[in-house]
Amino acid sequence: MKKSTLVIVLLIICALIAIIPLATIHNSEFGGSDGEAEGVIEEISPGYEPWAESILEPPGGETESLLFCLQAGAGAGIVGFGFGWLAARYKYKKEE
Repeated sequence: MKKSTLVIVLLIICALIAIIPLATIHNSEFGGSDGEAEGVIEEISPGYEPWAESILEPPGGETESLLFCLQAGAGAGIVGFGFGWLAARYKYKKEE
């Protein structure tokens, strides 16, 4: 199998992994660990008052998701750059 064909097949598989759950799962709640922790704290101590407040409150859940995605993308970019740099270093050192 040619390299370009393999890349196209892998991209199609990635797209299907993202699209199929979105198309088949309806009316679902995607909650984070923050909401779960708040629920457990309310069960343990109903009158608990938080001693710290958020400095910046995002305007909606979409903003929080966007920030998380940007953080994940930046991390993936850094890791990918590191692997590419190591692979190139190995390749050009081998040619000398």
